[in-house]
Amino acid sequence: MKRLILAAGIAASLFGGVAQADDALKAAIAGEHRSAANKARDAARHPYETLTFFGIKPNMTVVELVPGGGWYTEILAPYLRPNGKYIAAGQAFVPEKRGGMALKAKFDAAPALYDKAVPAVFEPPATYQIAAPNSVDMVLTFRNLHNWVGNGEDSLKNTFKEIHKVLKPGGVLGIVDHRLPAAMTQDAKASSGYVHEAWVIKLVEGQGFKLAGKSEVNANPKDKADYEKGVWTLPPVLANKDKDREKYLAIGESDRMTLKFVKQ
Repeated sequence: MKRLILAAGIAASLFGGVAQADDALKAAIAGEHRSAANKARDAARHPYETLTFFGIKPNMTVVELVPGGGWYTEILAPYLRPNGKYIAAGQAFVPEKRGGMALKAKFDAAPALYDKAVPAVFEPPATYQIAAPNSVDMVLTFRNLHNWVGNGEDSLKNTFKEIHKVLKPGGVLGIVDHRLPAAMTQDAKASSGYVHEAWVIKLVEGQGFKLAGKSEVNANPKDKADYEKGVWTLPPVLANKDKDREKYLAIGESDRMTLKFVKQ
């Protein structure tokens, strides 16, 4: 209860019109409502720098694709709650969808944070019930694109066409994903979890977007992307468990591209 009260206080005092956008974002990231485990990953995920690079503002309508366990949801939903709109586009909130029901439970447990969060359905390759056409300022996806590659090239292109459709003209698409070194071969299904940055740029630009910028804020030169169990060898998954654990902890989380596109 204390955390919910504090979170509500953040929304009332720091997320109002008098606060600057960066102050509101810093407050959301520092909020006591965030789990300790999630905060511990800030040093690897750089939420403030990443979202600032994408140009997020507290009065925007923002879609997060496949929010998963809600790592970024804990930042985005409270930040956008007073003056903007947060749309969580992932699995449907129905009993047969475990991920969707888990996110619903998270929302229901903390109305002071998530009562204005809007659920939407984004389940490639078949279902895209994201938002009305030309209604969204920003779409964000964090470490998801590699999961869509296995659906095939045509499906992948269609996914970005559907994303393009909901964005306003000039709207922003922000992508963070595991980066495969250019000298290494990318397999057709991206089964290692890594993808070529140049390939992603060409793919997305081919669906009506223009690259507006690249950031190295999530880069990690220690990551060589050559692990038997792919990117999941590294933290936070540590697929090899205790085998060479210290070695992979020393490498840290994956080398990630951070790309900003605008709708043409």
